Amino acid sequence: MGLERGLMKKNMGVLGLGKSGVAAANLAVKLGYNVFASDSGKKRVIKFLNKKITTEFFNHSDKILNSDVIIKSPGIHSDIPILKKAIARKIKIISELAFSVSSSKYKKIIAITGTNGKTTTTDLIAKIIKAAHKDSIVVGNIGFPLSNKALKTTKNTYITMELSSYQLEDTPDFRSDVSVLLNITPDHLGHHKTMNAYIKAKEIVFVNQKKAGFAVINCDDKICRKIASKAKSNVIFFSKKPLRNGVFYDNGKIVIRLEKKHIEISPKINIVGSHNIENILAAAAAAYVSGVNRAIIEKVISRYKGVEHRIEFVKTVNDVDYYNDSKSTNIDSTRAAIESFSGNVLLIMGGHDKGSSYMPLKNLVKRKVKSIFLIGEASKKIKKDLKGSTLFFDCGNIESAVKQIYKTAKAGDIVLLSPACASFDQFNDFEERGTIFKQIVRKFK
Repeated sequence: MGLERGLMKKNMGVLGLGKSGVAAANLAVKLGYNVFASDSGKKRVIKFLNKKITTEFFNHSDKILNSDVIIKSPGIHSDIPILKKAIARKIKIISELAFSVSSSKYKKIIAITGTNGKTTTTDLIAKIIKAAHKDSIVVGNIGFPLSNKALKTTKNTYITMELSSYQLEDTPDFRSDVSVLLNITPDHLGHHKTMNAYIKAKEIVFVNQKKAGFAVINCDDKICRKIASKAKSNVIFFSKKPLRNGVFYDNGKIVIRLEKKHIEISPKINIVGSHNIENILAAAAAAYVSGVNRAIIEKVISRYKGVEHRIEFVKTVNDVDYYNDSKSTNIDSTRAAIESFSGNVLLIMGGHDKGSSYMPLKNLVKRKVKSIFLIGEASKKIKKDLKGSTLFFDCGNIESAVKQIYKTAKAGDIVLLSPACASFDQFNDFEERGTIFKQIVRKFK
């Protein structure tokens, strides 16, 4: 996963200047590389780059082929022309994840992936680990790229990281001490092309672990349970149902039953939704096998209030509760959000379509959703797939949708922004989408 020593102090190319690309480029400069960075977009990130970095924008020219190593940002397809040329010239291509891990020191790496629930689970695990070990950081898709903190890590640092399928796909030899696989449902198929390719990327989180490692895997998810057999490490299943051996939920208690050990934890749970029970179980299991004691796990879970943009309560207006679930960028996460409420849901849905059908939501929408307020590019497809399930209102954007809801909502209704789509048609990311939603709602008296 690291770099050969012979490549140190030479030419480094960085392809793509998102958050991880910028962080990797700056780290490479600090490590003594001559860095050339290329991005097909605008120059808006140049202010975040070390002045020693040579840059190009708006295209990827052949200049990057002068590199000894190229760091490819996640999400960039490996079959783009410039990378094909690099591969033909046998230039080493690595990910930001591989580069940053090889540049870090650490006691343990705890890696979390899954289609849904990654950020909540990662955040909770990180808080539990932090309560037990001061020398700990949380990185990846949550917080900041590891490259930002790599040189500040020590041999005692616990690194908790949220990893996407893109990052894992680009780091086939990735290895952690503790891995967590939450669930696998169709997502990012526009990038991965097939479900099998998506699953193969996800399983990288545990397939390279050593026998002494731990793979925390959702027993209730059929795909996760099936691919768990590929793990060479200790598999710890978690479930909302009782298990003979594993971590499970039973009458408000988290039960850890591993070999001869039987421990019960009775935390106060503050975040809504049965899917969050799974997230809490995964976090408790990962923290326990990382060496954290029962009392700390229980204390941190009892204080945990959730993560911004994940079924986040915003405000009550005229006896109508508003929730921000902008992080729901796929069908399964929106399903989990709707299931968190008993009914009377006014759902704001839409955005940039990711290639999956919305039809699996149809029966749930019939039961619990009074109306869907459509925004963004996917509006027509959503209306077609969910035809006959509820009332639809074409709103175009979030501001229009919220204002229309404000005029028509009745006491007891639940307003839920849970788009089931990416945000890139109208926003920079899901955080911006959620923040704008909250700003609009908070202006209401």
